[in-house]
Amino acid sequence: MSSRRNSYDGSIFGSGLGNSGGRNPDSDQVKIDKHDATKRTKRASKRKIDYTGNGFSEENDKDRYLITYADLITLLLGLFIILYAMSTIDADKYKSTISALGSVFGVEHKMFTPNSAMPSFQYSANQKSSLKDNLQKAINATENEESVQLIENERGITVRILDDILFASGQADLSSGALSVLSAVAKILKEIPNDIRIEGHTDNVPINSPLFPSNWHLSVQRATNTAYYLMNAEGLSPDKVSIVGYSEYQPVADNTTAEGRKLNRRVDIVILNK
Repeated sequence: MSSRRNSYDGSIFGSGLGNSGGRNPDSDQVKIDKHDATKRTKRASKRKIDYTGNGFSEENDKDRYLITYADLITLLLGLFIILYAMSTIDADKYKSTISALGSVFGVEHKMFTPNSAMPSFQYSANQKSSLKDNLQKAINATENEESVQLIENERGITVRILDDILFASGQADLSSGALSVLSAVAKILKEIPNDIRIEGHTDNVPINSPLFPSNWHLSVQRATNTAYYLMNAEGLSPDKVSIVGYSEYQPVADNTTAEGRKLNRRVDIVILNK
């Protein structure tokens, strides 16, 4: 019984080793074969797949943000290049591009340039002189020339109206005497393209009333009422009009005297050069 098992077991080892003949289970060859199998198992266990060379390793994942960062920097660079190219316009290229687009869509093109889009409101010396003459004639016709002055400076031509014909003391409502002056001036202002600035001024005497807590409030309200009359009653274009209140801080005379304070209480209608 024992000999049959041994021969049978030997046949198994023999066939496993690829030998056609039987082997003695007690021989040295069987022991060597067992050691060889153990060595083969150890060599197989040592064979591990190395993933460190591909993009799935944990160490390489730490640097994957560089790809996104590089893409972002490239896009920003492209954006700034486009913005710079748009900021410097070649007039000839712009004209040719507009012409090409117009011919494609069958539309007649018109060139637009920043310098030619807006008309120039700068008057020549002769035009300024003519404008001043017309204003002076209109003022003289109202018989209020003592309270209305024409002043020319670097800003333009100023129609200075003192408050003795415009407002009662400490008030901002236009008097009846002011309407004739404003109406005469408005007829000329409507014919010119210049912007008009209405400026309110006071003296340095403090005011503290429910309507006007300070001279700031009074100067702004006087300028507003003057401008409002010119726009609504006389038809002056509102898009040309601006309003400024200076309170007591741009005097034209000494506020220590009654005569000086009278000159400082005024409304200036400034015909701006540009």
